[in-house]
Amino acid sequence: MLLINQMEVQKISINVGLLLLLWLCINFRVTSGIQKHVQTLRNGNEQSKTSSWSRVRQQLQTGRENLAHRRGFSQTVFTDWEDQTPALLPDQPAQPFRLFTLNGVIEYPSALLSNTPMIFHTFNNHSGFLECLWTSESSLQTLIKGRPSNTHFVFLPTSDDPLKETLWMREQIQGAVERMGLLERDGGLQSQFHFAVTSLYQLGNWIPALLQQWACQDHGCGLAQVVFQSAPTSYDSKEISNQISAPIVLKRLDARYDWLPSVDKFGNQTIPVVPAENGCKPDSRVAKKIAVVMAGSCSFSTKVTTMEQSGAAGVIVYADQGQPVQDMNCEGAECDSPPAIPATMVPFNQDLVTRLQKEKLYVSFQTTPTDNFYFGINAEGLLQEMGWLLYPSFQFFNWQAEWFNYKSSLLRNLSSEALVIPVIKNSLMQGNTGVVKAIQLPSLLKLSQYNKFELDASLSCPGTKDESCPPWDHTVHLYLCCNETSPLCNMELGRWITPFRRRIGRWLTDVSPLFPLFTSDTCNFTMKTVPWAKAWEPSLNLRFSKDSSGGTLRPYNITPLFRGGTFDKNYNKKYKPLFFTVPSDVKKVQVFAVITGHGSDNNGCGEFCVTSHHFVINGHHHNITFSNAGTELGCAMRTPTGVEPNEHGTWLYGRDGWCDGREVDPWVFDVTAQVTSGQNNITYFGWFEGKDPNPTGTPGYIIMYSYLVFYK
Repeated sequence: MLLINQMEVQKISINVGLLLLLWLCINFRVTSGIQKHVQTLRNGNEQSKTSSWSRVRQQLQTGRENLAHRRGFSQTVFTDWEDQTPALLPDQPAQPFRLFTLNGVIEYPSALLSNTPMIFHTFNNHSGFLECLWTSESSLQTLIKGRPSNTHFVFLPTSDDPLKETLWMREQIQGAVERMGLLERDGGLQSQFHFAVTSLYQLGNWIPALLQQWACQDHGCGLAQVVFQSAPTSYDSKEISNQISAPIVLKRLDARYDWLPSVDKFGNQTIPVVPAENGCKPDSRVAKKIAVVMAGSCSFSTKVTTMEQSGAAGVIVYADQGQPVQDMNCEGAECDSPPAIPATMVPFNQDLVTRLQKEKLYVSFQTTPTDNFYFGINAEGLLQEMGWLLYPSFQFFNWQAEWFNYKSSLLRNLSSEALVIPVIKNSLMQGNTGVVKAIQLPSLLKLSQYNKFELDASLSCPGTKDESCPPWDHTVHLYLCCNETSPLCNMELGRWITPFRRRIGRWLTDVSPLFPLFTSDTCNFTMKTVPWAKAWEPSLNLRFSKDSSGGTLRPYNITPLFRGGTFDKNYNKKYKPLFFTVPSDVKKVQVFAVITGHGSDNNGCGEFCVTSHHFVINGHHHNITFSNAGTELGCAMRTPTGVEPNEHGTWLYGRDGWCDGREVDPWVFDVTAQVTSGQNNITYFGWFEGKDPNPTGTPGYIIMYSYLVFYK
């Protein structure tokens, strides 16, 4: 049972104090701590739902612009850690450590903490982002309900009164558990959550050094701040000494990244501010200034929209006294017409409220670098980065933990018996050529003894951390040519989508039906993406194995069918019926297709619109609909299937047949019962909203390779 009464708190404090005196000779001081936050927050964007394309388009455009601002700003502040050769790097084995926690001493490695994922998080009360992470009801609930059952979470305080801070963190979770009615039933919380009682700077191990070396200014780390001052460029030193005109520096939490522009757009400007009460009514005084408004009385969207209509350049909302900053976002129909000015939220500050009424104040925005707030250790005992947290929610912890479990499962699969043929090993993939490898294979007779053929592909970057990776998502193709005179030369063997600046991706793709593309035992493999993309470092192994559930039939003949094209009103006009005859010794017939939509017309096609694709064999219909496209968490919820989590971009949204940082799944279906010994025909067409596409804007396009496969 997690809740503790006052006497138990006192007992814990006394026992922990004695323990620390004996082991560390550290005296805890009773100082003023963190004020208890009880505000229940609204966060309507935590559940995946399909939005209108106009809303999704606006969210994506805003999100991309804000994330690009953040990427550029971070690069101007930090030197290249890669050049400094830090001692602690991702994928290195984690060293042993020992921590004092509210539940006693934990050690790594140990029976409790070996062969299981771990996520570490340091709380810093100077961060508005982290304050919201720990006070948002939806954030806390996602951690409680959505955490993988095998993952351990270690929470580290940073204040001068670490015991009080760590008790506050536990109280936040306990309170959410109680409000959810799970207190008596969720015994796993106590065994999975570890609250350290010593400050990060008192650990006496390697963890503080790692967090320092992995410092970042991305979403969710660094200290985003607002600076209020009396004059834009100078101060009176006498007044500063009297604390009359000293600047007021407050932590801030910007509005949701895909709703409003970022305050980063102001750069180093110092801009006049004007108080505008609650911001719910027009106020001409805010024209060309930043409006400072109090929370409440109307929605955040109403405040920002009203101030924008009054001519404001931006909005600063300050919280009610004693309440935390909130994750400002639109709700419902408000999201269809977002304002075009930035907004941020700061905590209540009486000095600010007083001076706003008496002085002419100016504001600027800054981010103060700090140590990182997060890192992980996977079940294999290797140090791992956590990527970007795009908004304050523990759901990003869960997604990273789900990835750890996915990777462990993948490694178990890769440990099974197989004939492994290395093709590419961390080669540089860039430019028109990409990576080309000529490989001598075992004889086709030997390969035909196996009934399962898989691609083991991974995608890394030239450096050792995520920051060295390319920033944008692109399609990666693998082409195979074993005979330059064959019509099968340079057919597509596999397809992947790169992530936004992450280097952890690895996938195992079953492409068994494509075995007949091997027309000889000497083949060229070409892996490439768009020539203008920055360099990736892919690796590729071919895996041939015997699957007891696969039967004795083998694919022996393959015929290319239909390819994709521009997704406009003429898309389906080019597809004519194809005729084929099935040899008498054929025992099974399949269609194998890989289809993805890209580009963006007025409907969001093909990346973010729902398309359907139809194959008709002798009048029998087979279709697939990519209903995940355009959903707000469509790809994030597929992290357990291999989507790289916490990418440095708009990775959350579902796409048309694909996700950033993942393999593209083949669509394979059996048509044996629908073919005859005589002449057969097959046709294809693609639809948007149940009919031919007919965009008014620049059309998107479909990338498709499809094949007819015979087995015997």
